[in-house]
Amino acid sequence: MGRIKMMRSVAAMLLVAVVAACNGASDLAKPAVPLGNFKLSHNVVVAPKVQKVPLSRTLETEVMTKMLKDAVAERFDRYDGDRLYHFGISIESYFLAPPGIPVVAAPKSAMVIRLTVWDDAKQEKLTAKAHQMTVIESLDQGPLVGSGYTKTAEEQFKNLSQNAVKQIQNYLVRQNKAEGWFAGDSTAADAAADVASDAVEDE
Repeated sequence: MGRIKMMRSVAAMLLVAVVAACNGASDLAKPAVPLGNFKLSHNVVVAPKVQKVPLSRTLETEVMTKMLKDAVAERFDRYDGDRLYHFGISIESYFLAPPGIPVVAAPKSAMVIRLTVWDDAKQEKLTAKAHQMTVIESLDQGPLVGSGYTKTAEEQFKNLSQNAVKQIQNYLVRQNKAEGWFAGDSTAADAAADVASDAVEDE
């Protein structure tokens, strides 16, 4: 998808009421969802060509990349498998809902990211091409009140970051189930992937 089309698709979602979602960090106090024989090594987040959707609040690129990197570490550093994997994440575009928009519009903060996953042992990418995800903020302030009224830009982006890494986890669980990305030679890891896949389907 071209960058202009991507920005348009994100902008189109911002004025549409969406079903309220739980905060992406709400499960961090629970045991980590099984992900096979997995351990995160390199956690790289960049934003070389990030695009700000019109009307969005502004947030420094360095702040965004650090917040998303911290959210990745918060979720994935809990895994202690024997096989090393690397993440490369690019922030492509973002919209942080501003204050002053009529409540009936209630725009939602959103961003688009691309994920690449490397297998350290095989020295190859698991993602043939970067996997693109569109991330929407949680509606913990209610579906009719834009977060621009209740949160700072940093708070909005932290929420997006936590939701993004939850989506990444769900994607990895599905890929492990379908392709055996992190199973290695462990039968136990295969069984864990089955359990994890069921957990994702129930969400």
